Amino acid sequence: MDPRFDADRQAVIDEVRRFVEREVVPVAHDMEHDDIYPLELIEKLKTLGVFSATIPEAYGGLGFDFYTYSQIIEQLARGWMSLAGIVNTHILVAYMIATYGTEEQRRAFLPVMAQGEKRGGICLSEANAGSDVQAITMTARRVGSDYLLNGSKLWVTNGQRGSIFAVLTRTDSAARPPYRGMSLFLVEKGTPGLSASRTFEKLGYKGVETAELVFDNVRVPAANLLGGAEGEGFKHAMSGLEVGRINVAARAVGVAQAAFDDAIRYAQQRHTFGKPIAQHQAIQLKLADMATRVTASRALTYRAAERLEADAADDAGAIMARLDAAETAYIVSLEAMRIHGGYGYTKEFPVERYYRDAARLLTAPPDPEGDRRELARRWAAGAGR
Repeated sequence: MDPRFDADRQAVIDEVRRFVEREVVPVAHDMEHDDIYPLELIEKLKTLGVFSATIPEAYGGLGFDFYTYSQIIEQLARGWMSLAGIVNTHILVAYMIATYGTEEQRRAFLPVMAQGEKRGGICLSEANAGSDVQAITMTARRVGSDYLLNGSKLWVTNGQRGSIFAVLTRTDSAARPPYRGMSLFLVEKGTPGLSASRTFEKLGYKGVETAELVFDNVRVPAANLLGGAEGEGFKHAMSGLEVGRINVAARAVGVAQAAFDDAIRYAQQRHTFGKPIAQHQAIQLKLADMATRVTASRALTYRAAERLEADAADDAGAIMARLDAAETAYIVSLEAMRIHGGYGYTKEFPVERYYRDAARLLTAPPDPEGDRRELARRWAAGAGR
């Protein structure tokens, strides 16, 4: 038991771990390869309270901190990373509402999100605006007591099955710098003019849809402008992405742990030259390096989660944790494939899935190369911590 946890939080983490072992691991391999959206597993996640993990208790959530949340996500990703992705965007939207929303917005959205009945999705990227968020062109124009939203958003996780979307727009296209003219709106599924035009077939990260959403004169009440004031959307979105970095880092640790566990299991079972390959020094060296990387990335992720909880403006730790853990997941999953030999390249074992999912983590938003540039800028300016 982690000494930093009370009994209730430890019980939730333990129950998620058992759920992963009993319910997720046995079906993840086939569901991922068949690209099946995990409806039954999501129902069980709702029962466990995972969708309410960080939502304040006053609005029906568990009110957990990021340190606890990161451990829950790690366990989910250890079983199947797509589950952690479905939870991630939901938690990001809930975090932005809880942190920046008006009291009316909190009361309207957070209780139903805590139940998991309505799940969130975040709409930032566009065809010509990925890591350069300030380049978005989607507009929101005030018309009486409403706003009309026009444009499209790419790479929306939960794009088809989400219910509440946090949509970054331009409310003042003449503002300089551009971020001062951005605002974020809460748009509900079923609003006339909102549609999913297509979904993307991906190398990995299957079982969860990644969609393009089109907004054609979507009329949104002014009451759904997050925080009630224009020009704050960029700050809201970037703050939410800091929580996203913790999620990506925790996901990466979970994938790396799964790959390492499978590598050890196979190395103990596979015999060459009269003994398990785990007794060959070449394999032992690989396993030792893999274990060291996983342990170090986990420690960096947990530390970043604690620091972000203490100071939401201290995002350097989250950036470093995300970069380090994503690299660890990729390297450890590749080494696990090598330990499995030819079998590692087949669909008979899950290590090829870990490798494909790890590749996704290297490109998951926020943009990792942009993160590297930001860290370099901070250290060069003497601002790194």
